[in-house]
Amino acid sequence: MRLHDAYRAVAQLCLILALATAAIPALAQSPTVTGVRAGINADATRFVLDLTGPISFDVFVLDNPDRIVIDLSEVAWELSADSQALDAGLIEAFRYGLFEPGRSRIVLDVGGPAAVRDAFLLAPSANFGYRFVLDLAPRAAGEVQEASLQATSVVTDAPVFEAAAWDGPPLPAEKPALGARVIVIDAGHGGVDPGAIGASGAFEKDLTLAAARELRRLLEARGGYHVVLTRDSDIFLKLGERVDLARSNGADLFISIHADSIADSSVRGAGVYSLSETASDDEAAALAARENKADLISGVDFVNVAYDPLTTNILIDLAQRETKNASSEFAGLVAVEIAQAVRLRSNAHRFAGFRVLKAPDVPSVLLEMGYLSNPQEEADLRDPAFRERFMGAVVAAIDDYFASHPQ
Repeated sequence: MRLHDAYRAVAQLCLILALATAAIPALAQSPTVTGVRAGINADATRFVLDLTGPISFDVFVLDNPDRIVIDLSEVAWELSADSQALDAGLIEAFRYGLFEPGRSRIVLDVGGPAAVRDAFLLAPSANFGYRFVLDLAPRAAGEVQEASLQATSVVTDAPVFEAAAWDGPPLPAEKPALGARVIVIDAGHGGVDPGAIGASGAFEKDLTLAAARELRRLLEARGGYHVVLTRDSDIFLKLGERVDLARSNGADLFISIHADSIADSSVRGAGVYSLSETASDDEAAALAARENKADLISGVDFVNVAYDPLTTNILIDLAQRETKNASSEFAGLVAVEIAQAVRLRSNAHRFAGFRVLKAPDVPSVLLEMGYLSNPQEEADLRDPAFRERFMGAVVAAIDDYFASHPQ
């Protein structure tokens, strides 16, 4: 009898363990944002997120330009491509994405100084699941936020980045083989910064990452190259961090991959840029101005604040002409090679003051794969075979460059 009881106890224990094990994936899964909407009540604007589970959050206000930033515990996103066009009351647009592992971020562009009147999480009720609710109203000059907001986990005017807490660029994950050339590939945008949005809704950040991975695959298959991606997932990186990664990895070349978008949907063609404080034309100047503001997309101004010491040194070292000349030479080779594979824009090699190209000791170029505003070019860039042909031409340019630059 006691043996039977022991068998039954073991069986019950096994069942409990099996149920616990089965529950682990569900517990570990991040909540999903399934909907977003905004409405107006008198002078107040309400912003609502529909969620499949509870979240923690912080909210803070930024000025010049006016923005509301919402930091959430990490979530997944199931929103339509046109959801960024949200426009109601004080809210003119919003951006969203993964800011860093464990933390997602929403940035609301608002049409003037705004105050957070309330922010809270609603438990499921009736036909609704969890909902995050944010109430905004115009902020009067000199207005101070109510103290009760801080008591409900809403933080206003809080610093998000402290230079004193910055530990410097990450060290290389693995050392390159002896004699291997180090190529750092930078997939533009990412996380909360989608970049350009294509004619059918494709995000630049997704296409640049796909192209960066393809270029890495082709280079590694060729041999003799050690490849580092600045990002290998949908995360946000500041422009200075991308430069720091190239320098800390001892890069021999730095290639930043992007895709453009303009009002004229008939314009198409790839191009390549190298660094110059004087832009080669108005289009190059406008593109550089947009890309140099990428850090604002995260909700915090990293463009107009004081730089950390490493980045300050980078700016000081800009006078090194040898690197600029090498960058220009490599950009010319890229233009020649990709002309054999894809359509080029006129004056394919251009010059502009891109911050991401400002490593003083790393030849660097910014590759614009084409215009996502052109439906055919967007379709091409979504095609893996097209990306393989395109990146194959970039590999040929890299080979050409190092053929004339001995180790």
